[in-house]
Amino acid sequence: MGFLGKKVDGDAPARSTRARGQAAEERALAHLAAAGLALVERNYRTPGRGGGEIDLVMREPGGTLVFVEVRSRAAAGFGGAAASIGAGKRRRIIFAARHYLLRWPAPPPCRFDAVLIEGSRVQWLQGAFDAG
Repeated sequence: MGFLGKKVDGDAPARSTRARGQAAEERALAHLAAAGLALVERNYRTPGRGGGEIDLVMREPGGTLVFVEVRSRAAAGFGGAAASIGAGKRRRIIFAARHYLLRWPAPPPCRFDAVLIEGSRVQWLQGAFDAG
């Protein structure tokens, strides 16, 4: 606290948001691991500005690579967590996935999933969207 008890640390909201996002990713990862998926990579980002990010890259026992978007909301109001994955967000995730797959000589089957966290509820949407 600064002079007259005013908040001085302008970075606190960003850290708080980041911490909530990391906690949501941890919950999603635990949920997917319990279902038999294995973590391949976390927070994959394309180089440069304006690219995309993939929260979790997982692999199913059968070999399918799963690109996972994790969305968290305190409650289901205003469309909930699913409504926050708009066309622009999907486009950036697909861009990042294509970039990620460039390192594979023969890419495996892939899928785009979403893990939605609303309060205490965790919902896994397999095949939430596609790259087509």
